[in-house]
Amino acid sequence: MKSVIFTWVLRLIPAIILLQTLFFKFTASEESVYIFSMLSMEPFGRIGSGIVELIAVILILIPRTTLLGALIGIGVMLGAIFSHIFVLGIEVKNDEGMLFILAIITFLCCSILVIKDKGKIPDLMNFKI
Repeated sequence: MKSVIFTWVLRLIPAIILLQTLFFKFTASEESVYIFSMLSMEPFGRIGSGIVELIAVILILIPRTTLLGALIGIGVMLGAIFSHIFVLGIEVKNDEGMLFILAIITFLCCSILVIKDKGKIPDLMNFKI
């Protein structure tokens, strides 16, 4: 029972973080527009990454597809983390590093989900619809 609860917590944390950021991306909030303008990816990068994050959330929450969603989440968060480190800086628009911290938390949760389900990775190659 503890393992099931732990797994759901690991699913819910990145899902909630990613869903919360979708609101800002899809409503073109000032911070999101600023970030993607700094990355020379506004508006297509903002909207595109939002769509990918939405897909990741859906996949993470479905137990059968959690591994795939977590892999996508890792990829998206690596992009966010590297963007903060190399272009944006840790603190963006006086957020005290909150976006960077949320990216790290999401990356860690998704990484633990992948490690937990690493035995299923070969099954991804045989995925049939």
